[in-house]
Amino acid sequence: MLSCNHGANYDLSILNVKRIDIETGQIDNVDIYINQDRVAFIQSANLKDLAAKETVHAKGAFAIPGLWDNHIHFRGGESLLRDNEMFLEQLIDFGITSVRDAGGDLAISLKRWQLEISKNERIGPTIFTSGPKIDGRNPTWQGSLEVESEAELDQALDSLERLEVDFVKLYDSKLNGNLFLSALEKSKARGLIASGHMPFSVTLNQALDAGMNGVEHLYYILKGSSKDELEITKQFQSGTLGFWEAMPLLINSYNDSTANRLFNKMKQQEVFVIPTLNIGNTLSYLDETDHSTDEYLNLLSDRFKSTYERRIKSALNSTPETRDNRKSLNTFLRKLTLKLHDSGVQLMAGSDAGAYNAYVYPGPSLHEELQSLVAVGLSPLEALKTSVINGPKWLAVEEDYGAIGIGKKADILLLKKNPLIDITNTTSIQAVIKNGLYFKKTY
Repeated sequence: MLSCNHGANYDLSILNVKRIDIETGQIDNVDIYINQDRVAFIQSANLKDLAAKETVHAKGAFAIPGLWDNHIHFRGGESLLRDNEMFLEQLIDFGITSVRDAGGDLAISLKRWQLEISKNERIGPTIFTSGPKIDGRNPTWQGSLEVESEAELDQALDSLERLEVDFVKLYDSKLNGNLFLSALEKSKARGLIASGHMPFSVTLNQALDAGMNGVEHLYYILKGSSKDELEITKQFQSGTLGFWEAMPLLINSYNDSTANRLFNKMKQQEVFVIPTLNIGNTLSYLDETDHSTDEYLNLLSDRFKSTYERRIKSALNSTPETRDNRKSLNTFLRKLTLKLHDSGVQLMAGSDAGAYNAYVYPGPSLHEELQSLVAVGLSPLEALKTSVINGPKWLAVEEDYGAIGIGKKADILLLKKNPLIDITNTTSIQAVIKNGLYFKKTY
């Protein structure tokens, strides 16, 4: 319920909320006062109400910082622009107030959306973006920056700096291993954060030594945890081994001692890992799960849904052995996630939602990722940290995000139920505050 007081000192007050500290799990009953896009004042609940232009009686709802989806894609070109625009409001509807766009082909539109969202001219999450991916010639993803020489790499990084990207995303479909390592070194020299996929023609230790800040997905962690990594890398360099052929070899050669040395190095260098468990689970079971009644499908255009066809056909046309191998890999990677966490390696929750990633929907898939992290052994509080604390920390913007505190961005999620008791309670959304604007959930 909103009320109005034009003589007020604050723009918005949120009264009687149970604020959850995601660092500690502590809960306190407070009133929150907001001016413009910042939290201006917090006091214990039930003290004298201070004047505000708008007042929300939260009735004991649980308040957490707005969720972060730390791996999402806005892509598909101009023909899918409207679908991608629709995702902006959907993300807010699901309590996701910030996203890390990990490479796409809508950079110009994204820059416009960033500005419009910051001015509250458009409803959507704060977008941190890598801009186009860096890859080799004839890459998998349209819009990628194609590099085959040091000069082309320099030009690509120049263009990303002009675009004022928030980080650099490297991709491994065609990128030469030496150029991949050079891209990491040159990004570091320019003061840019770099993450991505790693060509199997280099070792993970080489990537870490070159300055890799983030590892997208777990395949590369699995490779670095193999006692046979050097031999498998040589087979890739000679062209005698392919990516998917390597997976059973890597699982069979996983070694705890090798993995622990790697994890300690990553911990010391503060390298973050984005497991993307939910998409792994979704794609591994495309041959068994019927998604035809998914509510979200009704929001998507036929053109957007057609981008799912390649992965669906691949799953349905694969051999029984391939299907079993994919499921075994999925199970192993879930166990590997807990090993990373228990070793102190910092994880980031990301969904990998976007065009071409079948049935991984922007919004609900982040909640499903949090549920997956809890299912493998994290506590609900630890899972929430991977979203709302580690996302800002990796991008070095934790001064503005990660907590509901004075001076922080007024990006807040009000929940009807306590997410520390049951992580699925992140979906019990009562309202979302984004940039200081209040959006009440209507269903």
